[in-house]
Amino acid sequence: MTVSQPVATGADAVVIGAGHNGLVAANLLVDAGWRVVVLEATPSPGGAIRTAEVAAPGFHSDLYSAFYPLGFASPVLRSLDLPEHGLRWRRSPSVLSHVLPDGRTATLYPDVDKTAACVETFGRGDGEAWRAMYDEWLRIGPQLIEALFRPFPPVRPSLGLLRALGSSAELIRFLRFALLPVRRLGEERFGGDGARLLLAGNTLHTDLAPESAISGVFGWLLAMLGQQVGFPVPEGGSERIVDALVARLRARGGELHCSIPVRSVIVRDGRACGVRTSDGEEVRAGRAVLADVPAPILYERLVASEHLPRRLLQDLDNFEWDHATIKVDWALSAPVPWSDPAVAESGTVHLGGDMDGLTRYAADLATRTVPTKPFLLFGQMAAADPSRCPPGAEVAWGYTHVPWRAELSADVVAEQVDRMEAVLEQAAPGFGQLIVGRHVAGPQDLERGDPSLVGGAINGGTAALHQQLIFRPVPGFGRPETPVRALYLASSSAYPMGGVHGAPGCNAATVALRRCRPHGAVKAAGTDWALRRLYR
Repeated sequence: MTVSQPVATGADAVVIGAGHNGLVAANLLVDAGWRVVVLEATPSPGGAIRTAEVAAPGFHSDLYSAFYPLGFASPVLRSLDLPEHGLRWRRSPSVLSHVLPDGRTATLYPDVDKTAACVETFGRGDGEAWRAMYDEWLRIGPQLIEALFRPFPPVRPSLGLLRALGSSAELIRFLRFALLPVRRLGEERFGGDGARLLLAGNTLHTDLAPESAISGVFGWLLAMLGQQVGFPVPEGGSERIVDALVARLRARGGELHCSIPVRSVIVRDGRACGVRTSDGEEVRAGRAVLADVPAPILYERLVASEHLPRRLLQDLDNFEWDHATIKVDWALSAPVPWSDPAVAESGTVHLGGDMDGLTRYAADLATRTVPTKPFLLFGQMAAADPSRCPPGAEVAWGYTHVPWRAELSADVVAEQVDRMEAVLEQAAPGFGQLIVGRHVAGPQDLERGDPSLVGGAINGGTAALHQQLIFRPVPGFGRPETPVRALYLASSSAYPMGGVHGAPGCNAATVALRRCRPHGAVKAAGTDWALRRLYR
């Protein structure tokens, strides 16, 4: 989308980047009465939320993200009333299936009793254990979601979580639970592979290994959200989320301009006061500049080094990206011919490994080896939204990870795509015969489409514990403030990390608004002092 009118020379706030976090931030600022200009480097808004006919005409593929349990549950996105601007959610009959190499399938159904019955076939007592885990989620999940999606530290939501847990002793047990590797969590709670793999497969939506600290809580969060709300998709394509955010922004007077890269942030007297575009034009920001770009891009390309503490730049040398990605979109002449018919109703499918197989896959990535037995996250979109493709057909996608910044020639990417299709052929004999179109995006292709996907990393930095909370994106306070006054980090490099939920954008806008109020100046002074102490 390109907006025809000229860019305003000044506004209250300039937002760099029209990914969903940037658009969320812009919407919240215009709601507060600010004049806002959003500048996007690429020809269309959305970042990693885009839809296009790339595999074959009439097949609408989501180029990056596709399923949105976090987005549907996010209090940030809910507060924007996006259904009022055209967003409609659809769900598949079943949430997800994990297909084991031996052909067995664990399926997460919308009905907890059906899920329990499925995992019970893998281990006696696992059905009741699944129900107990879900009951725990219903008790503490709402408070946890609220805590995750608010500026750090989330004091009020944390108090709500403590009340839901019931005692400080239960809080300590929960903290241990939150630190568990997903392999250990599965072993402690379940006797069979089914429930364990429903958790572990969801963990591998991040770059964490089954043995990584905090991998358990990631798998648990996505699995329990799937049990509660499913894995919803926007009717017509993921881009409908962006369309709704843009429509809302423009209806309230916000400006969006595409194909206008920002070259630098203008800093005077230690304060961000605007940006300079690639053609040399200056756009002034009277109150704030918000950057929906990865932290390394902000600090190494957009802000001149003389405006940043040397210690921050040294810390940034240790910033760790998540794994690179190879993504394939397929146009299929018919639904996927799964050996287990139950998989046909799941919008999301995990393939390519049992627990030990997931560990070996993660070990390959850790040793910078392209996995010869890849784990696949696969989507069959017509299961949830038949409008994406011609009647009786299927529009599908799959991705797997490779080491970040590995030397991947076209031949290596093609070889890995062959391995991906071999995994699918094993679980769905005849899959290859249904392909009428294919679109392959390697790591460099993903970055060309969205410059924020640096090296094909899709989560804005590793999800590992050493780069979470107060360590994200570098040791600090886990907040959107930067050492430059009035400059805020609004991307997935900031707390609470990647995913389409809008929290980093919301956090940046919330802090920017608070700092412009009289009482906010006192809080700002304290944060500025702490930042100076940390980066002196």
